[in-house]
Amino acid sequence: MYTSLSLLPLLYALAHGYANPGACSGACNIHDPGLIQRASDGKYFRFSTGNKISYASASSIEGPWEAIGSVLPGGSSIDLEGKDDLWAPDIQKVGDLYHLYYSVSTFGSQNSAIGLATSSSMDANSWTDRGATGVRSDSSKNYNAIDANLFNDGGTYYMNFGSFWGDLYQAPFNAAATKVSSSSYNIAYDPAGDHAVEAAYLYKNGNYYYLFFSTGKCCSYDTDRPATGEEYKIKVCRSSTATGNFVDANGVSCREGGGTVVLESHGNVYGPGGQGVFTDSENGPVLYYHYVDTTIGYGDGQKLFGWNKIDFSSGWPVV
Repeated sequence: MYTSLSLLPLLYALAHGYANPGACSGACNIHDPGLIQRASDGKYFRFSTGNKISYASASSIEGPWEAIGSVLPGGSSIDLEGKDDLWAPDIQKVGDLYHLYYSVSTFGSQNSAIGLATSSSMDANSWTDRGATGVRSDSSKNYNAIDANLFNDGGTYYMNFGSFWGDLYQAPFNAAATKVSSSSYNIAYDPAGDHAVEAAYLYKNGNYYYLFFSTGKCCSYDTDRPATGEEYKIKVCRSSTATGNFVDANGVSCREGGGTVVLESHGNVYGPGGQGVFTDSENGPVLYYHYVDTTIGYGDGQKLFGWNKIDFSSGWPVV
């Protein structure tokens, strides 16, 4: 029987279910993780929302994770409400520097901006706040300037961002990856419901660019749990270019509600999302995210760091 490649992720999920998250020890309670390995020694660094961007390090992706402290203990220089409560870090290496992009906003507000801090080592107290990148939003915009993700396409940089309203956008950045260089444009939109699409992360594998994103209700599960299936989950679309025309495994445009599920609630894992993708020196491509373990609790402060290896052999990511 001939089976279309577009059906393989679904058939795999039906036959095998989802793999449980990889092991984590030490400081594992986090929200909105960002993950990288230091080039000089392979040490892992993991960043997360809270404590003006918390971060930790480990010798393995499994841990034990040891807390380092805050990236910007004095808050951001961006003059916007929320400058002392920074969100959703994205960590990338640009030249000889590590770039940590962060969001300045308050929950549910469109008054938002993406900032940048840099370090040559990622060691404690080594970060310099570079302030605003020029990606900013208010009620006059059709997007929200949070959930940054920088993508390097052969030396050309793009910033992916957005949450609700018009959902996901992309803007070209300058050669130093410090400032926006031209206007943003829409790359994903779900016209249904309250347009709950956010946390873009662009990753290239083979000839395709994969746009991972989170959909559904992210937070406050302990006080306001959504209907089954409406909680956070991770989806993907792909394109042959970095700048648009992303479609799901059924050919539905990501700008018209498309998205193939990569990971959703299963077993004790509830509401996975806030994800990124990382090329691990030991495990190859890895999907990382936060989730709730239902045997522990549903509170935002109880969310855990999760990760799974990704198999791209079908042309679509399968954990």
